Amino acid sequence: MPRVWVTHASAVTALGDTLDATWKGLLEGKTGIRRLRRFSTAPYPVGIAACIQDLDPGDSRSLIYDLIDRAMQNLPPLPKDTLLITATTKGPIDLMERVCRKTETGIETLLIPHLVASLSRKLKLQKSGFNISAACASSTVAISQACSQIALGKAEAVLVLCADLVSEFTFSGFSALQILSERPCAPFDRNRNGLSLGEGAAAILLMSPTRAKAEGLFPLATVCGWGVASDAVHITSPAKDGKGLIQAIKQALNIAGFSPDAISAVNAHGTGTVQNDRMELVAFHTVFGDRRLPIHSIKGAVGHTLGAAGGIEIAVSIRALQEKVIPPTTGFADPEPLGKGCIFSEPVMMPPGYVLTTNSGFGGVNAAIILGKGNAS
Repeated sequence: MPRVWVTHASAVTALGDTLDATWKGLLEGKTGIRRLRRFSTAPYPVGIAACIQDLDPGDSRSLIYDLIDRAMQNLPPLPKDTLLITATTKGPIDLMERVCRKTETGIETLLIPHLVASLSRKLKLQKSGFNISAACASSTVAISQACSQIALGKAEAVLVLCADLVSEFTFSGFSALQILSERPCAPFDRNRNGLSLGEGAAAILLMSPTRAKAEGLFPLATVCGWGVASDAVHITSPAKDGKGLIQAIKQALNIAGFSPDAISAVNAHGTGTVQNDRMELVAFHTVFGDRRLPIHSIKGAVGHTLGAAGGIEIAVSIRALQEKVIPPTTGFADPEPLGKGCIFSEPVMMPPGYVLTTNSGFGGVNAAIILGKGNAS
C-alpha cells in the first residue's frame, strides 16, 4: 500500500490544550486525574476523572464543541475536498442529560450526524463526512479508514477529528461495570484495579504525499500500516489470548511490508484494568516474542478518553518519534511478569525504528497503526 503522510497533529487533554502541554506533562510524570466536580459523584463509589476544567458550553451547546474547537485551533487551511471523519463514542451526550432533566427541549442537536454536519459547515468542506463509533478504538479505526481512502485513491486529504467527554451518563455506565479505580489508574502495574475516565480531543490531518506537496505541507510522520480486527468473544471483555489484537497488528505489519523486528516501541491501549492489560501483554509477547521493546500507556496521565484515545495517542507517538523519547507510564510501579523490562516509570530513549500504537474496545474491536518518521522525499 502507498504511504500516507500526517501533516498536522494536535491534542487536547487534561494536561493542557496543546500537544506541547500534554507532551511536557507526560515527560514529567504528571496526571490530570483528580476530583470530579462537573456533576455530583455521591451516587458512585469513585469520584475522580481527568476533566478539562474550563470547557465552555456557550449558547447551551454541548461541551464537545468547545473541546473540538480547541483541537482545531492551529489547523492549516484545508482543501475544500478534504474528507471529514469524526471519531466519538457518545458525541454530545451531555445534551441528552439536559433533555432527560427537562432543561433542554430539542433532541436533534444531541445526534452525532448533527455534530458531523456542523463541523463540516464550520470548516467549509464540500461534503459533510461521517462518524466512526467503534467503542474505545474509534479513533484508530477512523485513521485506518482515512488511510485506506487515501491509499485506494478515493480521497487525497482526510481530517480525522476525535473527541469524547466525561459525562454523567458515561461515568455511571462504567461505574455500573465496576471497572473504575478509586485512585488514578496504574496501567500494567501488578496492583492495578481499574481505569480512570478522561476527556480529550485530537485533530489528525492525513494526505497523500502528492497532495501534501501541492499544498506546500510537509510530513510530521508517515503512516506505514494499519489494521482492524474483532475477536468477537464478549460484549465488554477482551479475548484472553489477544487473538483480535494480534490479527490487527499482523494486518498492519502486512500492509507496511514489515517484519515484527521493524517495530521499536509500542504505545499500548493500557487502560489499567486487569483483563485488558494482561491481554495486551500476551498479544505483544505473541507477536514480538522475547524482545523487550519499550511499551507505554498515557492513560495514567490523561485518563481513558474513549473514542478520542487513539487520536491523542497517535499525536503523542508522532512527538515520540520526533524527540526519540518514550514517555513514562504514569502510575506504574510494579510490573506484571510479562511487562518486566518493557514498562518504565521514567522516560526512555527510543531505539531507531517504527512505533506501533494500538487500541481495543467493547465488542471485541481492535485496531493498530504503524508510524514512521516524516520523510518528504
